[in-house]
Amino acid sequence: CETIANPGGYVTDLDAIGAIAARAGLPLIVDNTTATPYLTRPIEHGATLVVHSTTKYLTGNGTVTGGAIIDSGTFDWSATDKFPSLSAPEPAYHGLKFHETFGPLAYTFHSIAIGLRDLGMTMNPQAAHYTLMGTETLSLRMQKHVENAEKVARWLEADPRIETVTWAGLESSPWHDRVARICPKGAGALFTFAVKGGYEACVKLVDSLEIFSHVANLGDTRSLIIHPASTTHRQLTPEQQEAAGAAPNVVRVSIGTEDADDLIADLDQALAKAVG
Repeated sequence: CETIANPGGYVTDLDAIGAIAARAGLPLIVDNTTATPYLTRPIEHGATLVVHSTTKYLTGNGTVTGGAIIDSGTFDWSATDKFPSLSAPEPAYHGLKFHETFGPLAYTFHSIAIGLRDLGMTMNPQAAHYTLMGTETLSLRMQKHVENAEKVARWLEADPRIETVTWAGLESSPWHDRVARICPKGAGALFTFAVKGGYEACVKLVDSLEIFSHVANLGDTRSLIIHPASTTHRQLTPEQQEAAGAAPNVVRVSIGTEDADDLIADLDQALAKAVG
């Protein structure tokens, strides 16, 4: 599951899902990309493994392709026979039993020994450098992302040209009560909003913006926007788009670290052209 889901910013009840996974004897894998460790620490909510696309907020500038896996070291991989790659002998390593040998570090060592053998080495040195440099400013950037997201989301919610806004920090959000518990420093900066005027108005809105970049990525210091129904989700039926939170009248925004008033002014002038 995702801590803060893409595209709509749905906040997952990690505590509840963690409890279900524990009862079922299954590891809980959480994608924490959109929340980052600054907003949420999933292991404290029962996650076994946490994954990140470092391309997004951790690096923060859209120049790197990379990912990270964080292992809590708390899961008993030998409790059942569901995970033979970790609990049973590994033929490629002379019968080595990873969990028996490495204990809490079993998944980590298995990822290195098997994963890198099969998939190749990790990111190139220059990309690693960019990622480390970006991570140094993560806390400062996330504070600004969240601050700007709140200002923009509240402005959009009050605008008569907008039907709905999904940012979970809004009191109107059905996920608002989870924010204080799951991501107490803020509900992130990724959300969607529905535009009156539908598909054509959304396309014109995106084309009319001057500060927002029309990009499918998220988590940049630059504010990004995309109309999924005409781009990333175009191959789906309207019903499938609706189910995915990417209806024809919906655009997704990743709010950056620019001046919030400038972002609002940009949206205002673009909405004037798109909707009137």
